[in-house]
Amino acid sequence: MPDSDFAPLNTLLVLTGAIVITYGYRLGGLLLAERLPHAPAFRAFMGALPGTILLSLVAPGILAAGPWGCLAALVTIWTAAKTKQTLLAMLAGMLVIMMQRHWF
Repeated sequence: MPDSDFAPLNTLLVLTGAIVITYGYRLGGLLLAERLPHAPAFRAFMGALPGTILLSLVAPGILAAGPWGCLAALVTIWTAAKTKQTLLAMLAGMLVIMMQRHWF
């Protein structure tokens, strides 16, 4: 049998595994949350975590893109702050990179 016959089964297994792992993490987080400290400093730390994780994923790509990547990031941040629309902000940043790649 060629490998392509197993593609639907492999896809199903991968998706099922991803679903189980994702919801396992969520369930584990809910069960663990009851045992975490309720101090204000800890709540502030946990509240800042999603932003820092996102920044750690995005910052290397911005820096790797050089000055144009930094400009695109600044345009994205400025647009998001002024319009409060995430999609428009992402499109503005993408437009900067598209112009750079097309004209420079």
